Amino acid sequence: MPGELKPVWKIPVGGGFSSPVVVSGKLVYLDENGRQEVAHLIDTKTGREVWNVPFADRFEDEWGAGPRSTPFFDGDRVYVQSCNGEFRCLSLADGKVIWGTSFEKDFGVKFLGSKANAGTATRRGNDGSGVIDGDSVIVPVGATDGGTLVWLHKLTGKVTWKSGDDEAAYSSPIIATLAGVRQVVYLSADSLAGYEPGDGKILWRVPLKTDAKRHACSPVIVGDSVTVNSHSFGTLCFKIVKEGDRFKAVEAWANKDLKTNLGTAVAVGDYLYNQGANRDYVCLDANTGRLKWSQPGFGQGKKDYSSTIVAGKNLLVLTEDGTLLLLAANPARYTELGRAQVCGNTWSFPAYADGKLYVRDGRQLACYMLAGAN
Repeated sequence: MPGELKPVWKIPVGGGFSSPVVVSGKLVYLDENGRQEVAHLIDTKTGREVWNVPFADRFEDEWGAGPRSTPFFDGDRVYVQSCNGEFRCLSLADGKVIWGTSFEKDFGVKFLGSKANAGTATRRGNDGSGVIDGDSVIVPVGATDGGTLVWLHKLTGKVTWKSGDDEAAYSSPIIATLAGVRQVVYLSADSLAGYEPGDGKILWRVPLKTDAKRHACSPVIVGDSVTVNSHSFGTLCFKIVKEGDRFKAVEAWANKDLKTNLGTAVAVGDYLYNQGANRDYVCLDANTGRLKWSQPGFGQGKKDYSSTIVAGKNLLVLTEDGTLLLLAANPARYTELGRAQVCGNTWSFPAYADGKLYVRDGRQLACYMLAGAN
């Protein structure tokens, strides 16, 4: 990867920390236009906009303005979510709303913004993305009277069932098979838990309460183990065990010094790679939690975020200041293969598809061709 990359195309965008998503030559991103939060469909070859659809009121706090949840595709539809909990299913062809739901109107979750006292979704925005499972879309609503997660029919928006009493944080639910059973794993503001996809039953639950409830990472699965990280409790790993008809989560290890605030780890074999706690980038053993190596210089001042994509045997790491690094996924030592400046300060995860990287900050969205990243 050369030190200087020239974009294939570049377009201006509004504010937001949402990430672009790409499928079959189509890219969707979310931003704000000064009044509303807006969804956009882009042709990945040219950067030309096909449609844009405002779908919620604009939210802004001291960290910035605009959507923070990443959209996701399913067939001929795309699903988008605003900071204030407006969730929409849009037609991929023209952006028309197929159905929608409101976390406040339909589930009683009031969005308080900066008036809230804890760092849940009601304060900094509904940042976690939903996930498709069969005919359902599973959304982290965070209703404390029953509805931590809500299963909606993906074509109609009809509620199938609700489960849990936890507030939502900033994490996204994932689908995983643990102890031989397929389940939904979610790190809420109050716990880490596994849910039965068929009826929403909670299979196992570990209370994980922190003062600010600022749980931002998504769970990482290695075998039958789930690893999560926080600015408060550090990095924890739980092995999910089935005994008869019951499940339990057994703490496998704890690295309480590895207090990663925002980054989600990636797994390559038996090793995890992620932003560290001390403005560094780290590799740790997924089976023991022991640090293999730490590389300083991945943040200055208050910068403590980077995003990581596994690309074959390598890692694409985008730092908070917009530097793209190509690293070998090497547990023995930090091995940098290349770097380039690709955007300004960003908390948005990039998208990588067909050898192209799509990167956005608060002002522009750019497409870069990456040769040899794998």
